[in-house]
Amino acid sequence: MSNIKEMILNGKTALGIELGSTRIKAVLIGEDNSPIASGGYGWENQYKDGVWTYSIEDVWKGLQGSYSKLAEEVKSKYDVSLQTIGSIGFSAMMHGYMAFDKEGEILVPFRTWRNTTTGQAAAELTELFDYNIPLRWSISHLRQAILDKEEHVKDIDFFTTLAGYVHWKLTGERVLGVGDASGMFPIDIDTKDYNKQMIEQFDQLVAGENYSWKLMDILPKVLLAGENAGTLTEEGAKLLDPTGELKAGISICPPEGDAGTGMTATNSVAVKTGNVSAGTSVFAMIVLEKDLSKVYPEIDLVTTPDGSLVAMVHCNNCTSDLNAWVNIFKEFMETIGLEVNMPKLYDDLYFKALEGDADCGGLLSYCYFSGEPVTGFDEGRPLFAREMNCNFTLANFMRSHLYSSLAALKIGLDILFKEEKVQADEIFGHGGLFKTEGVGQGFLAAAMDTPVSVMETAGEGGAWGIAVLASYMNNKEADETLSHYLNEKVFAGNKGIKMDPDPKDVEGFDAFISRYKAGLPIEKAAVESMK
Repeated sequence: MSNIKEMILNGKTALGIELGSTRIKAVLIGEDNSPIASGGYGWENQYKDGVWTYSIEDVWKGLQGSYSKLAEEVKSKYDVSLQTIGSIGFSAMMHGYMAFDKEGEILVPFRTWRNTTTGQAAAELTELFDYNIPLRWSISHLRQAILDKEEHVKDIDFFTTLAGYVHWKLTGERVLGVGDASGMFPIDIDTKDYNKQMIEQFDQLVAGENYSWKLMDILPKVLLAGENAGTLTEEGAKLLDPTGELKAGISICPPEGDAGTGMTATNSVAVKTGNVSAGTSVFAMIVLEKDLSKVYPEIDLVTTPDGSLVAMVHCNNCTSDLNAWVNIFKEFMETIGLEVNMPKLYDDLYFKALEGDADCGGLLSYCYFSGEPVTGFDEGRPLFAREMNCNFTLANFMRSHLYSSLAALKIGLDILFKEEKVQADEIFGHGGLFKTEGVGQGFLAAAMDTPVSVMETAGEGGAWGIAVLASYMNNKEADETLSHYLNEKVFAGNKGIKMDPDPKDVEGFDAFISRYKAGLPIEKAAVESMK
């Protein structure tokens, strides 16, 4: 206790705050990179005027709320007022579109990664660059706004991601970590900066619009993990901590996306490692030995926080529909007068899924709360279907929804592993799907037909990951790589709990996927019929 108190008083700590899709989490770590305090704030995206968004007011309310709860825990546990921190890092959901004018005012509501209205722009840019440009990437949003003749585009002075926005307001620096930047615009792996040829191609494409800006003028500057990205200003300190306790001048690392912090949190930044983050959305990141042989619309090429090439399969939908069904069971229990313990309810229902048939017994589910680019959907409608003579049990019902949460991901990963013959020595899972021990982990292993490990620290998620990146900036040795720092000073041999795929589940998941693909026209019809 006294050692931790001394660390806090002497600023030998690092703070990470990540704005996730349903929760903003703050984690304070000590010199050994272990968490010593945390705080959280729940929030939800809103669908307004055809756009998935979060309000700017909620961004700051959530940041202040999560930090306040962390500071309260520090005071309660260690009898210390949190006034100084060794280093800070901010991360958030990748992609999306936040555009600002010269006065720093946001021009249109924040458009999150979940929006799928950029199909024309993404297809055009993919063809122009000969490089897959997904719907959710920031450059797709910008180009679509131009195609749609949106009035605000001429007034853009800066556009960035959510993490880049928060960092800018707290430091005054218009920068972005390379991992997050790689979800805005393609990165040249050799220079570890935006691809200059593609920048020029884009400028030529929009030259006829006669905007006052060029693309490089309005993009954030790219920084690598370990570089200093500025310091907390007086104004920024008051924004984060309105009580005035937190002091300005704290060093802040490059802001990163949730993919980069997930790689950090699972020690998956080295070549031939990978991780899967499964929550509201699900995505897999595999660090590549070499470029892919061709362009695949299902696979994005992004980077690690230190600039290595990564194949990313990103699916917009994962646990939202699953959570909705669990809430139905909660409502049933309350209706018959039973007390509900939500963590236990999740565990009981997830464990029940293990009793189901390997192929879900003829049950089929699509968890599409929103569009799903991997399978070609601009919009989604959650759908559950079953065969007339199916084995309709609770176990199969839960298993079908758990399989569905990983189904689109499997379709993308099959391209990497079966067509491109990509090798992955280690796969790590993290996120809410893996909280119930052995269930989501086992089903992911079956989907990928490869062993999956989950570390104890994975429960801390991206907030811990960005705290580690902040610590790396302050505490790395000269020329020490991020991979070395993670292996030797953070994980030190901790390989997590590994699960091998069950051959029966592998076969069953493949059978489920065959039905899933065959049933996609039914999902298409559901979308059309409910417009």
